[in-house]
Order: sequence, then C-alpha cells, then structure tokens
Amino acid sequence: MAEFIGALDQGTTSTRFMVFDHAGSVVAVDQREHRQIFPEAGWVEHDPMEIWSLTTSVIEGCLTAAGLKRNDLVSVGITNQRETTVVWDVKTGLPVANAIVWQDTRTSDICDGLVSDGGIDRFRPKTGLPIATYFSGPKVRWLLDHHGLGDRAERGELLFGTMDTWLAWNLTGGSHVTDTTNASRSLLMDLVTGTWDADLAMTLGVPTAMLPTIVDSIGPIGICTGPLDGVPLSAMLGDQHAAMVGQVCFEPGEAKNTYGTGNFMLMNTGTSPVVSDAGLITTVAYTRSGEDPVYALEGSVAVSGSLVQWLRDNLGLIGSASEIEALASSVADNGDVYFVPAFSGLFAPHWRSDARGTIVGLTRFTNKGHIARSALEATAYQTSDVLDAMTTDSGVRLTELRVDGGMTVNSLLMQFQADLLGADVVKPRIAETTALGAAYAAGLSVGFWKSTDELRQLWVEDRRWSPTMDDDTRLTLLGRWHAAVEKSFGWV
Repeated sequence: MAEFIGALDQGTTSTRFMVFDHAGSVVAVDQREHRQIFPEAGWVEHDPMEIWSLTTSVIEGCLTAAGLKRNDLVSVGITNQRETTVVWDVKTGLPVANAIVWQDTRTSDICDGLVSDGGIDRFRPKTGLPIATYFSGPKVRWLLDHHGLGDRAERGELLFGTMDTWLAWNLTGGSHVTDTTNASRSLLMDLVTGTWDADLAMTLGVPTAMLPTIVDSIGPIGICTGPLDGVPLSAMLGDQHAAMVGQVCFEPGEAKNTYGTGNFMLMNTGTSPVVSDAGLITTVAYTRSGEDPVYALEGSVAVSGSLVQWLRDNLGLIGSASEIEALASSVADNGDVYFVPAFSGLFAPHWRSDARGTIVGLTRFTNKGHIARSALEATAYQTSDVLDAMTTDSGVRLTELRVDGGMTVNSLLMQFQADLLGADVVKPRIAETTALGAAYAAGLSVGFWKSTDELRQLWVEDRRWSPTMDDDTRLTLLGRWHAAVEKSFGWV
C-alpha cells in the first residue's frame, strides 16, 4: 500500500520535489535551480520548457534517492510561484514566449491606463486587489499585445496559466486547470463566487477562451502521466497559501510569514473576505472540496531573499548567501545606513510602482558590513510595516509570528525581527513549509490525513526568538526606516 505523499514545489529560483511520510517528516528531496533572465531593466523572465525539464528531473531524482517507485505515492500536490505567467499553444504545447515573472514591471503602462480610468482600487471590490504590475492579468495582456496574438487567443488556440497550470497541463497530459488561490491573484476572478469575471476579462483585454478551469485547492484534480504516471494530483496552491497550510494556520487570526525570494505574510480571516483599508491584499487562503472558501489578508514584499542574491551576484559582496550573516555581524549596528530594496517598486502596504532601490545614510565610516546588515534589516522593516497594516485591518495584535522559508536560518535576522515586532518569532521543525503544505493538502484530499486537527498535532516548534529591544530604540529605528522609504518614492 502507498505510504507516502509527494509535493512539487516550483519556486522563483528553483524547482524541487519532496516526499513526506505520515508523520510529516521529509523522506527525500531533489532540487534544481533555473535561470533568471533579465532582457531589460525591470524585466524578469523564466523559460517554461526549462522548468518542465527540471520538474521531471527532480521527481525522478527524489524518488531514486528515497528508493521509491511512483506507486509508493498515494497522492501528489503542486505549489508554485504565483503570478508568473505563461501563454502556450494548445496544439503543440509550446510556450509563445518566456514566462513573465511576478517581479516583472513591464506592464506598468497597462496598469497606469487602467488606473487612469478608475483609480488603483477600481477592481478591489470584486478581486480584493489593487491594480499593480504584480498580478497575472496585465501580464497576459502584454504577451498578447506584444506578440500580436489576440485573435489566436480569441479562437481558443492559446492557453494562459500560472506555473501551477503549466505543470498540471504537462503532468496530466493536458488538463487546463488552476486553483482558487492562484486565480485570485489575476485581477480576473471574483473573490466571492470563485469564478472568472467576464467584465474584468474584457476590461483587461484577456479572452475568456484562454482561461483555465478553476478548481478547489484541496480536492481531486486529475491523474498524472509521465514521471508520476498513475498518481492522483489532489492539491494545487500558490506557494504562500501552501505555507499557511504547512504552518497549520486553519483558524481566523492565525498568521505566518514566509522569508523567501520575497516576503509574504498571510493572516487567516475565516470564511468571509476582509476588505483592507491599510494597503493589504484580500485573497483566497484555500478552498477545500465541499466546504466554504477560507480567506486571508496578505502583505506582499517583493524583495527580501533576492536582495541577498543581488549582493552576491551583482556586487560580489559575498561569495554565497550563507555568508551574509557573518558579514552583517561584523558590525555592531547598521551605522545609520538604510537599504530600501524597491527594485520592482514597493508592494504592500505602499503599492508604489514609481519607487526604486535606495541606500541612504552613507558616510566615510560605512563599510561592507553596514551594507550587509542594512540589507538584512530591510526584510525585517518591511515585515514590520506589513504587520502594522494587518493589525489595523484585523484588529488583532499578534503575540507571536510563525515563520518559515530559507532566510529563517539567519538568527541575526530573526532576532532583529522579534525586536522590531515586539513579539515572539517562532520557527517550526520543518522550516520549508511550502512543500509541506502542498503535501498536507494532497493528503487531506485523499484521506491520508483525516483532519486539520491531525495536522496540528504534527506541527513542532524548533526555535523561538523573543524581543529584547527597548521601545525607544525600536521607535527610533522605525522612524529612520520610514524616512528612507519616503526617499525611494517618485524615482520613475
């Protein structure tokens, strides 16, 4: 009898496949990085065919490492970088162009035109989203316009999908589906009905013929072919929603923050969407077959872990990402240097596409340790801004924040985060909860785990950081940060 669950985690910088047992422990993992393509300033692309090739490689590599066959898997779930957009030919299965990544800002003119006709929040009542380059709808429109493909899309010859759709299409031999979490990031889906909105699609210039079928995040989707032949595909969630499930945030008021390429804090708000007045996103947390949708408030930060990569790859300040903590610890404080990493504008709670990266407070005293420390601290400052907005919208003051993602290995950052928030920061035993959440969702769908209460019993605390900073110091630092943020505005 099959005793394991598989999770395919397609992220911004890499793709990995993980196998988990019934205790939620990692049995095996295989992971491969893919190229980051930068054709112009502000443009970020991925090669969908490269990602599919790596997907087959990591599945086969993981199963081999675990000594398992595909029929040892009772089910598999997909989790993915969200708004990254692919358009492909329905007959050949080949992309018409590289995927436009969620960080990409090339759709600014399209978004400016939409804003000029009705304001940045004109779609928020239906979608829960402001108009921004972040979301997938404008990216589809750009691909159709730039490549002259509108007529073909209208005729149903082209298909649109985010990475979950692209992988599901290839894994199942042609199922054109997306789940509610990914669809809710498009500016095309009605949050309440969970369906594509024809008026929104017409306004954005996206033909409905190319849109995938929206399915539940947790529920039967299809049967895999190829490298997972015969294994049921039973869950699909955007990466941040999967991390919520992995952190077992199933009750209203529970929140998690993921420290990855970007930073994403989500708070469960229950079965009713909460409209944000403080610059957050209202999104679907997850849907489960036969149950009411669960919603969340989200604060999205575009650049956090990718700033460490930038210091490594663009400046050569460090040789590997793991060196950042030691370099930042070589100085006692940031030397009054503040780094606002607005490489793609600023997301929540500011939503300023005109902002660009800024380093302020430089003097002859400044050295590379101060730059490294200010880069790390930028992640914590941005998280603090998001949590303040979340408190304003929800009325809930968190006493602890559950954290996950690659940057949580950095103790200096986690301690500074606790100090800034004035709340405990808690990391679970499995910090990479995105893949775990996809596995949990797939397991729930097929009865491998019987309930969310059973999953709660599997969550184990690994480490806790408690605040030690006094209030005056905290307020002073935050005041300087906010002054630096203001200086990043209006550059474009």
